[in-house]
Amino acid sequence: MTAPSTPTAPTAPTAPTGPSAPTAPGVGAYRTVDELVSAVLAGRLGPDPARSTVSVGFVTRQGTRHCGRGRAYRNEVLSLRVGAAVGSCAVEPGELPDEVAYDCVGVPVADLLAHPLAPVRVAVLDAYLMGIRPHAGAGAEAAPLPGGSSLAKSTARAAAVVDLLPTGPGATVLVVGVVNSLLAALRERGLRYLPCDRAGGSTEWGEPCRPDASTLLDDCDALLVSGMTVGNGTFEPLLEHARITGKPLVAFAQTGSAVLPRFLGAGLTAVSAEPYPFFWLDGGPTTIYRYRVSA
Repeated sequence: MTAPSTPTAPTAPTAPTGPSAPTAPGVGAYRTVDELVSAVLAGRLGPDPARSTVSVGFVTRQGTRHCGRGRAYRNEVLSLRVGAAVGSCAVEPGELPDEVAYDCVGVPVADLLAHPLAPVRVAVLDAYLMGIRPHAGAGAEAAPLPGGSSLAKSTARAAAVVDLLPTGPGATVLVVGVVNSLLAALRERGLRYLPCDRAGGSTEWGEPCRPDASTLLDDCDALLVSGMTVGNGTFEPLLEHARITGKPLVAFAQTGSAVLPRFLGAGLTAVSAEPYPFFWLDGGPTTIYRYRVSA
């Protein structure tokens, strides 16, 4: 989602540091969401999904206007709870029927994996996978974000995400799902970027956001993509492009934070996984989890 604002880039605080976190054995290498869902339904990854049900469903509708920026933006996220785990899928505002969260409560995971709405399928898959392999025990690097204003936390998260890119100054990064703090972090590192967002609009610096990432693939050296691409069905072509070309592909995932790491090693280079509640909901310290493909 794009949050255009004033033409001054914020100064990024120091990103969380720590050792490179290798991919835990057996986590990744799926090439499509359907492959992953089939493995879940076959019971190859954990408990029988027909015996696991959704206990809580809710939708978070949020508006933000960071202090010092000129425009506001909105987020809308469907979240489903399975056991102790919450899975999420962000959507465009107004996309979901009002009753969808209520309709999911009490329904088995296996049934919801065949739901006609993709955000429901992604949110329940995320919850199921989070439950069987929480980030804290999955070989990920915990990257604490310090408490502070919404802008300070957004900027700190952006620094942590961009640090996952193995590209140097002068490279061009295709950014799919525009977040202005991420673009500011890329600028500070001397990286060029191609902004792409299905909602269109423009960046903080007035640059137009192209709605179709496929038209920009040949012009980039690396890809930085939102987890929302899983929910809207645009992730797999990006993954295939990275796999074929060898270009680095990094995902920043609030949507499907437990889903995206399953694609590491099949074209995906690294993931910044951020489970619910997200940084913009809490002014105190929060944590994201960073995965990288083993060297």
